[in-house]
Amino acid sequence: MSYHQYLEQVIDIAKAAGDAIMQVYSTDFNVVKKDDNSPLTQADLAAHQVIVQALSKLTPDIAILSEESDTIGFETRRQWQQYWLIDPLDGTREFVKRNGEFTVNIAFIDRHQPVLGVVYAPVTGLLYYASHGHGAYKQLETNHTQSIHTRLLNLKQPTVAVSRSHSNEKMQQFMRNLESVAGVAPELISMGSSLKICLVAEGLADVYPRLGPTSEWDTAAAHCVLLEAGGDIVDISNHSLLYNTKDSLLNPSFFAKGDGVHDWSVYL
Repeated sequence: MSYHQYLEQVIDIAKAAGDAIMQVYSTDFNVVKKDDNSPLTQADLAAHQVIVQALSKLTPDIAILSEESDTIGFETRRQWQQYWLIDPLDGTREFVKRNGEFTVNIAFIDRHQPVLGVVYAPVTGLLYYASHGHGAYKQLETNHTQSIHTRLLNLKQPTVAVSRSHSNEKMQQFMRNLESVAGVAPELISMGSSLKICLVAEGLADVYPRLGPTSEWDTAAAHCVLLEAGGDIVDISNHSLLYNTKDSLLNPSFFAKGDGVHDWSVYL
């Protein structure tokens, strides 16, 4: 199956979901807490509906797993060779803060690996997309599309993408250890959602360490972009993240990295 053929339609679907999100963004919306205490808004659900309906029409025989339909058990999921993995609104905390740093994430997974990915930030119109073997790209609204690549690591001037809403003692220890080796405090770029992974993909940051829980739909689309840009997302044992291999949909701690050789786990 040639999933690359779906890229233009998936970009259009992500933008349509973004429009649905922005309709809610401009209102006095309600926020409820899910079972895991993460926030949920009408925008999450509106984007979910747009994406699921459109993908069901585009590829009626391919399964869809969304953050808002995460009750599908592994007994069912383990049968899937290929499926769509979506986060209709990644960065709901940023949405609630109204800082614009949230995205629509749509990925196509083939045999546990992301082979098509679209990441769209509806407030700014910033779009990242990639499909396996076709490179990674960035576009701002209707401006010229540019090919993106990770950068070579200079450990004397490291730049680290960090979460705007999540930090912990492990992360602070990582930063201290990195500073002691580099001899200089790393430059930090704070950002919400999967945009941090895209910063690494376009060579604006060297690494995004995530030393706490995320779910597979949080990373898959941007992971494809990063892979095609020359990087990868690896666990602390330096193995690439894989998708739909276990009962839990949680990712391990990971490093989204641009340089394929450097082992970031030495700073833990």
